[in-house]
Amino acid sequence: MSLFNRRTLLLMPFALAACGFEPVYAPGGSGAALNGQVAVSAPKSVDSYMLVQNLEQRLGRSATSGSEYNLDVNVSTAFRAAAITTTNETNRYTIEGSANYALRSNATGQVIASGTVNNFVGYSAAGSTVSTLADERDARERLMVILSDQIIAELYAAPGLGT
Repeated sequence: MSLFNRRTLLLMPFALAACGFEPVYAPGGSGAALNGQVAVSAPKSVDSYMLVQNLEQRLGRSATSGSEYNLDVNVSTAFRAAAITTTNETNRYTIEGSANYALRSNATGQVIASGTVNNFVGYSAAGSTVSTLADERDARERLMVILSDQIIAELYAAPGLGT
């Protein structure tokens, strides 16, 4: 005997609709409401440039004057030694990143969604100087992609968008 019941599978969409579930990319959803309508703040550092670039790729690039929303983003990073040998040489680093964001409506000036996202990445410092610098640059890029994905997920889940 199987515990799987096809009737519950058929009733699942009705249960999700009753609880207020709405697909993000459906017509009128928050994904459609933000696509091409968000002007992201100007970058202030290399890290914020990479973050803004990833946000614009996901949200669509918008002209500042024609956008419905403004997204202010501030990024900070910190380096930490993660693996130190007995001879006091660092073989691995972690980069901890934090991004504060606030999505404002241009029509009302009201903050629609705001918050902070945090994450970290690691990279090896055991190779040559050139490979260590390349690993660090790649780790910074990965961190900014992770942070931008987290911001996008939180914006899509924000109540009041797409209504």
